Amino acid sequence: MQTRPCWVEIRTHSLEENYRFLQSLAAPHTELLAIVKADAYGHSLGLCAPAAVRAGAHWLGVTSVEEGIAARAACPEPRVLVIGGVFPGQGAAALEHGLTAVAWEPYQFEELEAAARAAGAQPGTVPVHLEIDTGMSRQGVLPAGLAPVLARFGAASPLKLEAVMTHLYASDEANGAATTTQLARLEEAVRQVLAAGLKPEWLNVGATAALVGGDAETIAALAARSGLKTMMRPGFALYGLVPRFEPEEPADVAAARARLQPVLSWKTKVVGLRFIPAGAVVGYNGTFVATEPMRLALLAVGYADGLDRHLGNHFSLLVRGERAPIIGRVSMDQTVVDVTDIPGVQVGDEIVILGHQGKDAITAFDLADDTETIPWEVFTRIAPRVRRVAV
Repeated sequence: MQTRPCWVEIRTHSLEENYRFLQSLAAPHTELLAIVKADAYGHSLGLCAPAAVRAGAHWLGVTSVEEGIAARAACPEPRVLVIGGVFPGQGAAALEHGLTAVAWEPYQFEELEAAARAAGAQPGTVPVHLEIDTGMSRQGVLPAGLAPVLARFGAASPLKLEAVMTHLYASDEANGAATTTQLARLEEAVRQVLAAGLKPEWLNVGATAALVGGDAETIAALAARSGLKTMMRPGFALYGLVPRFEPEEPADVAAARARLQPVLSWKTKVVGLRFIPAGAVVGYNGTFVATEPMRLALLAVGYADGLDRHLGNHFSLLVRGERAPIIGRVSMDQTVVDVTDIPGVQVGDEIVILGHQGKDAITAFDLADDTETIPWEVFTRIAPRVRRVAV
């Protein structure tokens, strides 16, 4: 059966090329963990996780055990890291599906230990990535509170400290001051880990901004001083975008931005056309009143699909390579655009909401700027009812 004409196209080949390019940026021997959380940033985990694996990814990163189970179903071979940790009652499922959990709260360690013992796991066989709070104040153990956590990895424990990790909160600040401070705190925490007689394999730190912004070598050097291997976690760039850097964008970042290929295009179609006279009201609450005769196109997309309601009356979409202004309010399931000055528009014509058409393009940054949000939210708000199609 034909479905409603509102869909997303995913260029899996572009994602594969992006991964390979990011791997080339990483310092030698740095492993990349491909972030596919939040349904691959709204792009479809089922399409994107296998593409990352085809490109060479040995690790996938998700938020939750539920996402991890979905990633494991799509990709039986790679390691899957649950960055948001386990919640009570999830330990058994994490072990059953071969997921590796990040942990920092006492209950997370207790949940994993209990599940491991119930499964008859031998000492030191259940890997854990220990999160350190180096300044973000969101999740992780403070360096001052490490001792009791490290004591959990005793000889009789089924848990194995496989990695130490942290989140860098300001990698897109070009001066690098916050990152320098965080990495110093991280190195001190690693010293404590080693002094406790533990020997993790990985130092897991740094996302897209750190990788394209040139921090990979610094992080790799820190890891090497402690005898660890480096792991970095690109997400945004995997899908073809780079964060904006403040106050000034380094040349390497600009080069990466030019090289990466956007993976997602969002499209709909013209499903109706009509002429209206001057004085006609368009949409709910009459926020638009025609001042002259107009030709309008009705589109099969609305805020329930993820098209932000605030775009009404001040954003344009693409049809026949031209900008068609949204007029009136964006409805739940429909949107109206002005095609008065675009010759030949017909029912069935393709409309681009996000992506290229002709010589023009609409980017996630364009949509984000007009709705005072960030591109990450633009992607993840595209509703599940919008079909994702590999092209």
